Amino acid sequence: MRRVLSIALPLLLIALSVPSCTKDAFEVDAAGVQLRFSQDTLSFDTVFTTLGTATRRLTVYNPTATPLRLTSVTLAQGRTSRFRLNVDGDTALVARDVEVDAGDSIFIFAQACIDPNDSTSPFLVEDAILFGNGQRLPLTAWGRNAVYHIQPQDTSWSVIDCDRWDATLPHVIIGNALVPEDKTLALGPGAEIFFGPNGMLIVDSAARLVAQGTADAPVRFSSLRQDGWYRFLPGQWQTVWFYNYSTGNVIDHAILENGTGGLRCYPGAQLAVSNTVVRNMSDCAIIGQNATVTGRNLLVYDCYASFTALLGGSYSFSRCTFANYWNYTSRKVETIVLSNAMNTPGGVVGADLLRADFQDCIVWGSYYSGELYLSSVEGYAFNHRFTRSILRGGEWSDDPLFADPSSDDYTLQDGSPAEGIGYPF
Repeated sequence: MRRVLSIALPLLLIALSVPSCTKDAFEVDAAGVQLRFSQDTLSFDTVFTTLGTATRRLTVYNPTATPLRLTSVTLAQGRTSRFRLNVDGDTALVARDVEVDAGDSIFIFAQACIDPNDSTSPFLVEDAILFGNGQRLPLTAWGRNAVYHIQPQDTSWSVIDCDRWDATLPHVIIGNALVPEDKTLALGPGAEIFFGPNGMLIVDSAARLVAQGTADAPVRFSSLRQDGWYRFLPGQWQTVWFYNYSTGNVIDHAILENGTGGLRCYPGAQLAVSNTVVRNMSDCAIIGQNATVTGRNLLVYDCYASFTALLGGSYSFSRCTFANYWNYTSRKVETIVLSNAMNTPGGVVGADLLRADFQDCIVWGSYYSGELYLSSVEGYAFNHRFTRSILRGGEWSDDPLFADPSSDDYTLQDGSPAEGIGYPF
């Protein structure tokens, strides 16, 4: 027994004599110490009221050789703030005794959720993060009111009340929204529709979409998330889908972006689209399935594919630029696909491709074998024609000399062989 005690006692004395990093070793709310932050202001892009935002991360650094303890980290506006914080895992309104070791850092995660008000324009919401040592970091967010179309549970879509469409605010579609039969959804200059994940606008049979913007105020179909890299990310919503025999549809001076397939036309549907940009689509920008589509003055870029005709139909494009330098994934298809057939569960079915005309167009991209794929079955018409059009892999296959595709600049350099054709910038 004496032997055990004689060993244990020196060990205990040694342990007591070794300095340890206890709470007493932390300097509390050192007013003379300046924490460093990963950014000067924590900013949020457009925040639609009631929906909340993505999470922003702030890194807080202790640049000194002394461990610091902050008695509090909180929001200047307290419970009335439209922001919420997670301070190194602490989600309380006031995070207390927050420790930052010497030369170390902590994370603060912030979100914004803004209440609706009467504003029809974006409005600024501000607050600040307060630190126990007296420092503060500004928080800012631009809020927007909106009209919401939310698909009810156990239903296929929400039904749009076209007669009471509010043109003063942007519209947000969560899930699927339907333009019902015998109704016309009319969108004027500057109208905006934002889609949540997998959101879709469906134009039913005998319904119409008439979207008529201007050069200065285009109609916009975009993704709900507009912050950071989401502003350019493909695949965030589905498509504008024109159902069977939806006729008289018009899209003029519009922007469609960040979806899966921009425009999808089913058998018998008719669409005239002009002066429009379609970009950042993870599938095909425009798909016609035995439909009728007329395109004029279109710029289609940063899409997995630009135009696909399935099961025949009638298509005409003039003064369009289809530029495909897709690099999000490995591309395994040409940017223009023309076919008078389609695979179905019952086998291959066919229909006449009555017309697929491209006049004064540029079809160019990075696909190694060219940018046109033709697929036909016997017994059905297969008409297609390229007139005065540059086509990679085609008869006129000269590089159009875009100014800078890597920066989405598809204007033409001086001396371009495509001068006078393509999208008229």
